[in-house]
Amino acid sequence: MQRIQTAGQEHLLKFFEELPEDKQSAYLDELASQDWELLPALIREYVLQKPAIALPENLEPAPYFPLEPRNGSEADYYAQADVAGAEALSSGKVAAITVAGGQGSRLGFDGPKGTYPIAPVSGKTLFQYFAEALQSASRKYNTSLHWYIMTSVINDKATRDFFAGNDYFGLPADRVHFFTQGFMPAIGYDGKLLMADKGALALSPDGHGGTLLALRKSGMLDDMKARGVEYLSYFQVDNPLVPVVDKRFIGLHILEKSEMSAITLAKTNAHEKVGNFCVANGKLHVIEYSDLPEALALATDANGKLKFIAGSPAIHVISRAFVERLTSGGRLELDWHRADKKIKCIDSNGSAVEPDSPNGVKLESFIFDALKLAGKTMIFEADRKEEFAPTKNATGVDSVESCRLMMIERDCRRLERCGVTVPRKADGSADCAVEFSPKAVWDDEDARNYVARHNISCIEPGASLYWE
Repeated sequence: MQRIQTAGQEHLLKFFEELPEDKQSAYLDELASQDWELLPALIREYVLQKPAIALPENLEPAPYFPLEPRNGSEADYYAQADVAGAEALSSGKVAAITVAGGQGSRLGFDGPKGTYPIAPVSGKTLFQYFAEALQSASRKYNTSLHWYIMTSVINDKATRDFFAGNDYFGLPADRVHFFTQGFMPAIGYDGKLLMADKGALALSPDGHGGTLLALRKSGMLDDMKARGVEYLSYFQVDNPLVPVVDKRFIGLHILEKSEMSAITLAKTNAHEKVGNFCVANGKLHVIEYSDLPEALALATDANGKLKFIAGSPAIHVISRAFVERLTSGGRLELDWHRADKKIKCIDSNGSAVEPDSPNGVKLESFIFDALKLAGKTMIFEADRKEEFAPTKNATGVDSVESCRLMMIERDCRRLERCGVTVPRKADGSADCAVEFSPKAVWDDEDARNYVARHNISCIEPGASLYWE
C-alpha cells in the first residue's frame, strides 16, 4: 500500500473496501506484481510527455551474409555452418520458441491466433503446421526438439486445452512447454494507472521484448539449461512459412559467436512497413520504418539499389546465455515504446468508460531492441517467397488470403524443382491449390523423395491436392 501511495496512485485503492475478500486478495496480488520503482520514471518519460525519437547518429546499412554465397570461400563457410547447425540440432542444443500471445480478432476469429485454420487445402491451424514441421525436423536430425510457446493471460488456457485436445499433434507432451507473457498497466494521460474494474488494473501485454524476461520469471530458462538447450530458434505465430529451425542460420550464429542473430529480407520498396537493420557506433539497431529519415529510406547505391534494403521479419536465433545475462537482475532494460490507445476502463465514480478516441498509453518493448545490447550479432538473408507469409489481416496485404496463396506457391515451386509440371495462369500464378503436410515434406530433399515415391509428374489445372 505504501509503495502505491509513494507512486501517487492512491486512486487504485478507492473501491478496495467494496470488494469481497477473495477479490481483495486477487487485486492485492495484481498490485504487488507491478514494478512500483520503475513505473514513476516510465510515466514521466513516456506518458506525461511524448518522448522524442532520438535516432543514433551516423546510421549506416547493416552488413549481412547473403542468401547465396558470393565466392568460394563464403561457400565453404556456409558448408561449415551447415555442419555446425546440424550438430547443434542433433545434440539437443536447439529449441524452438514461438510468440503466440495474440488473439485472432483481426482475422475475424474468436480464439488464440495459433488456433486459426491457415493451411490452404487441409485447413490445418498455425499450431498444427508448426508442430508437424518440428516433427519433420526432429526426424531429420535424429532428435526430439523442445518447443517453448509464449501465450498470454488472455489465451493461455485456451491454447493449452487446444494442444491437449489434439494430442499435441503427435509431439511428445513433455516436449511442449507453455509460459505466459508479462503485462504492463495502461496509463491515462494524467499519469494515473487506469482500472478495468473496481478490483482490476487495465493491463496490456508488454510486447514481444517481454519474451526474454518471461522466460526467466516462468522458470523456462532454468528448464532449458537443465536440458542442455543453448540456442533458441525464435519466430512469431503468424508466419507459417518460417523454418522452425534452420541449420545454416543456426550454424552461422554459432561460428560467428553471435549472442543474438537475425534473418533479413530484401525490402519490396523504400517505405515497406518493416524495421530497418542499421549500424551505429558498432552496434546493430532496428529502426522502425516510420522513424527512418526520408533521405536514408530513399538512398541508393551506385547500382540504384536501396542502401537500407535489409528489412526485419522478426526471426532470430538467440543464445540462452545472452537471455540469462540480460535478465539476471529480474528486470529487462529494453527501450519502451509508447502507443496511444482507446482503453476501456472505469472513471473516478466506478462507471464504465468506452472511449471513442485515445485516452491513454500502452507501453511495450520490442525484442529487436536487444540486438544493440548483444556483444556480437549476425544477420543472414532469407528468400521472402520461401520464408515469409505473415497473417495479420483478414484480406489485403499480409492477410489470410495472401498467406494461403504464398503457401501454395511455395509448394508449387518445390514440385517444379522436382521436375513436376505445374499449371500456371497467364499472370504466372499457380492454376491449382496444392499443399504438402510439413510432416511429410519439410524441405526440398523431402519433396524429391516424396515425388519419386508417389510417381508425381504433373498437376491438372484447377486441381486441389493435399499430400501427407
